[in-house]
Amino acid sequence: MSYMFVMGNCCNCGGLFSFHPDFVPSLRVKGEKQPVCGTCIAGANEQRVEMGMPPFEVHSEAYEPKVVE
Repeated sequence: MSYMFVMGNCCNCGGLFSFHPDFVPSLRVKGEKQPVCGTCIAGANEQRVEMGMPPFEVHSEAYEPKVVE
């Protein structure tokens, strides 16, 4: 068993972070899925809760390495 780290820049803040490509939250930018970092999702969820909206659900493995067998 091995692990794969995927690195990318957040489409919101531009920060570099690692994520699991199958589970990371993303937004479509010019038709392509772009990853969103955990810090930006946490900030968005705070605002959503303040506005009475449900927070985005994030998979527990979204920011973990992908297991490759």
